[in-house]
Amino acid sequence: LTTRGRIEVAQKIQRAREMGDLKENGDYHAAKDEQGHMEGRIRQLESMLENAEIIEVSATGVVGLGCVVAIVYEGDSDDMAERYLIGHVEEKPADPSVSVMSPSSPLGAALLGASSGAQVSYEAPNGKLTVRVLSVEF
Repeated sequence: LTTRGRIEVAQKIQRAREMGDLKENGDYHAAKDEQGHMEGRIRQLESMLENAEIIEVSATGVVGLGCVVAIVYEGDSDDMAERYLIGHVEEKPADPSVSVMSPSSPLGAALLGASSGAQVSYEAPNGKLTVRVLSVEF
């Protein structure tokens, strides 16, 4: 984005400028909008990198930041398991079947420190829910 993307957008803006009047130039305005979106994304990514923390992942078998945990809600069968990466919502797991769960969410906070086979309860808006930890992967 910071090299090729910026160059391509700058070229689009230059070509649109060469068309004449900028007030009613749709290509120019579209290129400027694209530039604004791209610059915003660059700032977002730079901020994520600046604030990133390297964490030690220990293979202790307990739920922590950076692990993928499989859970099943009380009363459901194991084939209804849900898998979550414990991390920040900006993170994107490589596996599309894995969702991201914030460690500060009610369920995420309750899962921290739990191990495979543990039953964990947490307060949800519709009452107390219980899940069983099926697996913890690092």
